[in-house]
Amino acid sequence: MHDSSLSGFSVVGPTDGRSPLVFASPHSGRDYPRTFVAAARLSVAQLRRAEDAMVDVLLDGIDCAPVLRARYARTYLDLNRAADEIDTEMFDGALTVPARITERVTAGLGVLPRLATQGQNIYGRKLHPAEAAMRIATLHRPWHNRIATLIDRARAHHGHAVLIDCHSMPTPMGIRPPQIVIGDRFGTSAAPALVAIIDDHFTKFGWRVARNAPYAGGYTTETHGSPAAGIHAVQIEIDRALYMDTITMARTRDFSRVAAAMAGLAELLTVAAPKLGLEPPLQEAAE
Repeated sequence: MHDSSLSGFSVVGPTDGRSPLVFASPHSGRDYPRTFVAAARLSVAQLRRAEDAMVDVLLDGIDCAPVLRARYARTYLDLNRAADEIDTEMFDGALTVPARITERVTAGLGVLPRLATQGQNIYGRKLHPAEAAMRIATLHRPWHNRIATLIDRARAHHGHAVLIDCHSMPTPMGIRPPQIVIGDRFGTSAAPALVAIIDDHFTKFGWRVARNAPYAGGYTTETHGSPAAGIHAVQIEIDRALYMDTITMARTRDFSRVAAAMAGLAELLTVAAPKLGLEPPLQEAAE
């Protein structure tokens, strides 16, 4: 087993492309830099409510594929946003990096989030423009470059690659809400046959499974998923109440069951993916 600790994340598992799979946990980081905490008007306990708590630990049983785990908190830098999704009003001067207003930025949820959970303002003051450039250069760019490298190695070896982007969610609203939400950008980021196998896997555990509602996949699946090129990206959202006490953030006795489901998914897809015809169309492969 290979363990590579980089500045913003770690990678565990075989990274040479022997597996067609890549697993990632971008929102489970729990490092809060002192300078960030000093600039925040919220306590670390309040900031932690935004974490996809312990999703990285749920992936500990996966040893057949590379697993990327973010180190820093998503309130510090959100890896599931585009690098230019920046709210310029958060800074006390002109930015040196591109900035683009999107719905997520307007909602306070850009690559450097303005708001935490329940609409709470994260910062008590404006940030220096250099903060944006530094966080993007040291955390965002290396993370997505690493994903792209691992995907390229898998595709070179197998003719296809599968990225599983792992998240957790608050229990959705409604009667009998979904406990697992599979996002494939409404069929654009992954082959239907692959999504169907993932759906069936979690359904067999007795959990309620939905697709693309309320989460269809974010920047990661949109950017890396390209079925026509043999790259399939799927976002998985797990109801936090399945494995933890959502108030104390402590594991419940069902934690091991959810972890087993994730390890089982990796084993299942390792065997099943090569049989699904996930390679690019022959005419594109020949170009």
